[in-house]
Amino acid sequence: MRFLVFAEQHEGEFVKNSLGVLSKAASVGDADAVVVGTEAGLAGGLGKHGAKVVHVAAGDALTPPLPQPRVDVLAKLAPDYDAVLFGQSVLAADVAAGLAARLEAGLNWDLVDVELQDGELVGKRPALQDSVLVEVGWKSKPGLALFRSGAFDPQESGGEPEVRDVEVQLEDFSTKVEMVEQAHAEESSGPSIEDADVIVAGGRGLGAPENFTLAEELAKALGGAVGATRAVVDAGWYPYSAQIGQTGKTVSPKLYVALGISGAIQHKVGMQSSGTIVAINKDANAPIFEFSDLGVVGDVHEIVPKLTELVRARKG
Repeated sequence: MRFLVFAEQHEGEFVKNSLGVLSKAASVGDADAVVVGTEAGLAGGLGKHGAKVVHVAAGDALTPPLPQPRVDVLAKLAPDYDAVLFGQSVLAADVAAGLAARLEAGLNWDLVDVELQDGELVGKRPALQDSVLVEVGWKSKPGLALFRSGAFDPQESGGEPEVRDVEVQLEDFSTKVEMVEQAHAEESSGPSIEDADVIVAGGRGLGAPENFTLAEELAKALGGAVGATRAVVDAGWYPYSAQIGQTGKTVSPKLYVALGISGAIQHKVGMQSSGTIVAINKDANAPIFEFSDLGVVGDVHEIVPKLTELVRARKG
């Protein structure tokens, strides 16, 4: 089974999610990767995650993170593979959908695993509000698969790959769009919520936007990132980039600390795959206690400052 993995990169760094997908592909079959908008020097690092061949498509027209030029690159390479795999992101989802339309290929999305059964590729996707896993397949080749954020951790299992340059003739319509400005997330000294091993998330139970300092201080003490629910993001308490849930980001840290979060199903689907879930809420009947590993019934304003002090003392 031959896989082609879209290795997404931004500003000289590969997206952790795509590296995890590459590692998984290498454990199932023969994995190659494609990198768009970078030079060969960066691409060589994909070998340690299992890539045998890395296709590199570079050039001024491919530097901006626009989807259609990337579809042009993948459309040239994809027919030589059994499946093309993507790690979930806004750009990757756009590219995967465009490639599916271009090739008239089947796309399975929101997958959390993939395996071979009797020589056929089978994906696994959560259903019924993540209460069950269903198996999905593809009727034609190449099959396209988009994996949920955090489905796989990057693993180092290889060495030096063969790097090949790709010459691509862009379609006329792919050159009609020009990126005039690109927004960047505010600078942060800590990890992003997609990459963090520890996330401290705040909900409406914090009471006010200025109380998010409780989450920020605890996250800093734990070496983690800060997340938020949709309710507080909609209220303008915290930026959308930190939103976790069905309409935000899906995360799977080793430790997830929920402060004043009720645990609505929309939030649950974005964080329930976390390793250990700790919930602090003064409402003993909050739904989050039903799926948390450790629950503390109490006032976050009293408990969190003391917890932060204890973490700092322990680390000291």
